Amino acid sequence: MRLYKEFLESAIKNDPSFKNKLEVFLYPGFWALVYYKISRFFYLKNCYFISRLFMEMGKFFTNIEIHPGAVIGKRLFIDHGFGVVIGETATIGDDVVIYHGVTLGATGKEKGKRHPNIGNNVLIGAGAKVLGNINVGDNVKIGANATVLKDVLNGKTVTGIYK
Repeated sequence: MRLYKEFLESAIKNDPSFKNKLEVFLYPGFWALVYYKISRFFYLKNCYFISRLFMEMGKFFTNIEIHPGAVIGKRLFIDHGFGVVIGETATIGDDVVIYHGVTLGATGKEKGKRHPNIGNNVLIGAGAKVLGNINVGDNVKIGANATVLKDVLNGKTVTGIYK
């Protein structure tokens, strides 16, 4: 119920086309978070196969991949989520908006913590790639198709290749 209320709040705030409280059930981003919550439950119980099974089911039904090891804050809003990937060691703060085709991934060079930390009130535009064990501060905007490879300070807007 809390997830529904949080997603509803985010949808009202972030999607001008939102018209009805039942529409939440039509958003793939909502269902991706439902599958994530279930897979995370099993992940934290060290039931990795079952956890991965729910992650894969969520990916199959929503085309959004959220690893159960990722830590996600409140009111994450994934809009037009097709192709979103959130890696195992990623952390996401509260009130983050992610558009389609976004990757919060690794560079392939790190071991252990290898995915980004996303602050609060961050907007990540369509097609953006945020890669590596980097920190994205609060109130940041990442432009569409940007590639972010280094830390981003609070309140900054980044576009293009940011390294």
